[in-house]
Amino acid sequence: MKPIFHAARVAATVALTMVTTMAVHAQTLRMAVTDIVGLENLQREYAPFQKVLSEKSGMKVELFPVPNRTAAVEALNAKKIDLVLTGPAEYVVFKKRTDAKLVVGFSRPEYYGSVVTIVGSGIDGVEDLKGKKVALGDVGSTSRHLSPVQVLADLGIQPQKDVQILHINRNVAVEAMRRGDVAAIGINRTDLPGLSKKFPDVVFKVIARGRDLPNDVLLAGPHVPDSVVSTMKKVFSENSQTLIDAVLRGPDENQKFRGMAFIPSIADSDYNYVRKMYATIGQPQFASFVGD
Repeated sequence: MKPIFHAARVAATVALTMVTTMAVHAQTLRMAVTDIVGLENLQREYAPFQKVLSEKSGMKVELFPVPNRTAAVEALNAKKIDLVLTGPAEYVVFKKRTDAKLVVGFSRPEYYGSVVTIVGSGIDGVEDLKGKKVALGDVGSTSRHLSPVQVLADLGIQPQKDVQILHINRNVAVEAMRRGDVAAIGINRTDLPGLSKKFPDVVFKVIARGRDLPNDVLLAGPHVPDSVVSTMKKVFSENSQTLIDAVLRGPDENQKFRGMAFIPSIADSDYNYVRKMYATIGQPQFASFVGD
């Protein structure tokens, strides 16, 4: 009787494994991207990635547009979406409000914020910014707002007391610097070549460079089974270059990932420096998106 019982147990285990495998492969996953608004834009940037990820995972991945970051959090909590690709500043809010699971990091080479001025402005270091105006990018931007603010704080400037922070368009900010209305601007590394090309008569000077920022990250909702998350991690590990090539077929926004790699070993603690940025701007609870 024992061999028969053992054979029955093995058969049951095999059947359960097959059912689990079939369930994973039958899974439909809806994916949002927080910095792209509108289905048309989302499809233009991520349709190639969606197609390859579906093929390699055996699961159906669907693109799901969200109007803003807050809507993405609500959709994840409501189980309307299963995956979301988001930035480091957004991640800490997602983690606080959804307990989302880390799937894989999307690295961005030379991803950091800087404080920049103009040669001849009389500004030689951040200490010269005291009492002056500093123009930053969109409220809540990791690299154009939070990082430059933290750079100032790390170098002894109290952003909420020592300088006046403005949030204005980069081109407008450069014009304001030329007039002397603004002493410096906060930008990321990829902004500088474009500004130098647009303003060939301006010689820019970086007076402070921030530390490298954490990766953008693909998250899974807490409702997504761990088996699905594990499958996704394996897919990214085994098909890295194919998926990178698919990401880079996005013609506009996705070019920020040129030179990227997928980072499988990301941890929540990697984003503590971002949490420090939130505390610096007076929002240590990181329970809501800055600027929404």
